[in-house]
Amino acid sequence: LMVQAGPVVGVHLPKDRVTQSTQGYGFVEFQTEADAQYAVQVMNMVKLFGKPMRINMSAQDRRTQDIGAKLFIGNLDPTIDDKLLYDTFGTFGPMVQMPHCARDQVSGNARGFAFVSYASFEAADAAIQAMDGQYLANKQINVQYAFKKDAKGERHGSAAERLLAAQAQKNDRTL
Repeated sequence: LMVQAGPVVGVHLPKDRVTQSTQGYGFVEFQTEADAQYAVQVMNMVKLFGKPMRINMSAQDRRTQDIGAKLFIGNLDPTIDDKLLYDTFGTFGPMVQMPHCARDQVSGNARGFAFVSYASFEAADAAIQAMDGQYLANKQINVQYAFKKDAKGERHGSAAERLLAAQAQKNDRTL
């Protein structure tokens, strides 16, 4: 399936040590990073056996993950799923990881909010500007930078975080 996106060097499907059955995810190595990025763009959320595939770059390839722009989307209708968020918010720029709708761990019901992580602050700013206060599935949503996990009351998107991201991007170009 992934050969459609570019030349594949290797495939790894982790298996359960006891049952020897696959764990529902895998890793595909492409010849070039451009082929891998194309696979993310083209194959992400394509249905395989009735379930949408989540295609991401591996964590070690995502240098901007810690500095990336993470948004909080609130007041979501319970019918909203990850695919609709990807289709809606993916138009503003490349995402570092798939959108994630929060769900109750016991019942599986939607909790009414989600997170979207972009590779750049420009994409996140565009999403906030265009989507904050708009209606999605007949409910007015709010879109803002998410609170950081470790910092009390501090949101992503600060001037310091933007400076770090710009510096990291500058260093990546010189490598």
